Amino acid sequence: MFGLSPSVFWIIAVIALCIAEAATLGLTAIWFAFGALASAVVALFGTSLITQVIVFIIVSGVCMLYTRPIVRDKLKVRNTPTNLDRIIGQTAIVTESIDNEKGKGQIKANGLIWTARAENGEIIEKDEHVIVKAIQGVKAIVVPK
Repeated sequence: MFGLSPSVFWIIAVIALCIAEAATLGLTAIWFAFGALASAVVALFGTSLITQVIVFIIVSGVCMLYTRPIVRDKLKVRNTPTNLDRIIGQTAIVTESIDNEKGKGQIKANGLIWTARAENGEIIEKDEHVIVKAIQGVKAIVVPK
């Protein structure tokens, strides 16, 4: 294998896969690092390349199959609400009349001014109360309350 002994090749693979795992933090390469480590061990006993590859595939697959669900549950990423998420469903006040055809309109929601558009295209006058239905880009999509 590229002029290297098989066990050295597998150790290099272990190191490279661990570096890749550290760089991504996505639990994508660690399972293969375990497989490469197991292949390095069997390579020390002088097994054939085919046996080493089979060990690599089996150990990687078993590690992924049995430990990934556990680790995924423990490291579950929770979505942190942003300002976008917080204003959806909230009542806001129109600070500039909303007219989709003219491309005008603003609301004040949670103390912040947002460019706004009416969901159904109707004109909504200043000082009316609206409900934020969605965010599209940087615009709040609203309906009259």
